Amino acid sequence: MPRLAVCIHQIVGCRLVFHGPSVLGSSLAMPCRAGRLPAHEKCLFHVFGFDDASFQREHLGNVLAVGAVFAGARLDGVLSVSVLRDGVNATERLAECVKGSRFYLQLQAILLQGIAPAGFNVVDVHALHADTGLPVLVVARRAPDLSAIRKALLDHVPDGARKWKLIERAGPMEPMAGIHVQRAGLAPTEAERLVRACQLHGKFPRTLARGASRRGGVTLGESRQRA
Repeated sequence: MPRLAVCIHQIVGCRLVFHGPSVLGSSLAMPCRAGRLPAHEKCLFHVFGFDDASFQREHLGNVLAVGAVFAGARLDGVLSVSVLRDGVNATERLAECVKGSRFYLQLQAILLQGIAPAGFNVVDVHALHADTGLPVLVVARRAPDLSAIRKALLDHVPDGARKWKLIERAGPMEPMAGIHVQRAGLAPTEAERLVRACQLHGKFPRTLARGASRRGGVTLGESRQRA
């Protein structure tokens, strides 16, 4: 009989997941106290990484957002959801996608590549955290030009003032582990630990890098970025 190894997965504000023997292919999700991280460095993080698809400048309709579910370096699934370009439904649609997924009970965090998918459909990260019960990290390779974003929102985007307030409420982009993040539901040390756990071959979290590759394959017929 093979040796059965049980790994306990814990993270802030979410669930305690007992990932059972791989020969059984099952897991059991149970509540855990907020503020607890994995007890062992080799325990996996189950994360959901979202990024939006490319679209033409003149496009005015829905834009596809693709999510990749990872347990450590293992891709467990890919989901997609449509959000309106420059609309106001990104927070609601992402929450519905996450909570309606069969992976929901295993998830421990949500990663977003940018706070505004589909142009300027700004995500309320604190509302997304509250609705899903999952910590949310907005990830960027470099710090954004906030003055330019503010001007674009206020001068050209419907309901731009409200959307700018959502960006302000999300807090400043913080340098962390070679990238920049905004966070909801995680302290700085906890957020950095999550980021480093998701970094595999480079500074950018594997969850988002691989999601971008699959996003390109879905919308363009072929991915154009390294996975």
